[in-house]
Amino acid sequence: MSLAIETHRLTRYFEKFCAVDEIDLRVEPGTFYGFLGPNGAGKSTTIKMLTGLLAPSDGEIYVLGRNMLHPKQALEAKSRIGVIPEGLALFDNLTAREYLTFVGRMYLLPREIIQRRSEELLSLLDLAREDKKLTIEYSHGMKKKLALAAALLPNPDLLFLDEPFEGVDAVTSRIIRDLLANYVQRGSTVFLTSHVLEIVEKLCTHVGIIVKGKLVEQTSLESLRQGSSLEARFLEKAGVDREEGPKLTWLEERSS
Repeated sequence: MSLAIETHRLTRYFEKFCAVDEIDLRVEPGTFYGFLGPNGAGKSTTIKMLTGLLAPSDGEIYVLGRNMLHPKQALEAKSRIGVIPEGLALFDNLTAREYLTFVGRMYLLPREIIQRRSEELLSLLDLAREDKKLTIEYSHGMKKKLALAAALLPNPDLLFLDEPFEGVDAVTSRIIRDLLANYVQRGSTVFLTSHVLEIVEKLCTHVGIIVKGKLVEQTSLESLRQGSSLEARFLEKAGVDREEGPKLTWLEERSS
């Protein structure tokens, strides 16, 4: 069976700056993969390359067994994935139903399936009562839920989520977590970036850690826990000294 995601020496330069440096990802089908790293480590750039939104400078990408650098194969892979991208990329002047209809038609879904799935998703995500609002009027949490609904609408085999929990309240976070857990239980794959390590520990089966563009760790969460906590390993790989935290000299002056 093909890997859900496989890369070989995947690299991306922005002029002379190397944002992603020869990373080799291996994501098994049916896993919940947490892709972690400090701000600016290369997480979003990697997702953009994996989903075909950004061309790599070098290397190979295979998604669901398809070569993403081959136009026809890339199109086949894109028809089987769902994405919550950085910045959400919603259309401000559409209602939620109009936006989901647009997404469904882009995936060539029959109209009756689009309507049925849209109603179920909007109801489950508590957006059905907001059907008269344009998305420009939505709160940040509501936009996150609509983006998740759009990603799930085509019933994809692989879901890419770039910071889906960022800026959402506890209720919305729980709804998203439960949906994603059920999604993986049925055998689908999730590739998630998040700064919330607690959520990663609760949801993910495997993790990869990227620091300054390099993949410095890739293992199952179970294996990682045997020697350390996720937070400890992440801080270690990110080069953070947990014993000597940052200090403000002017705060120390108050006690002297």
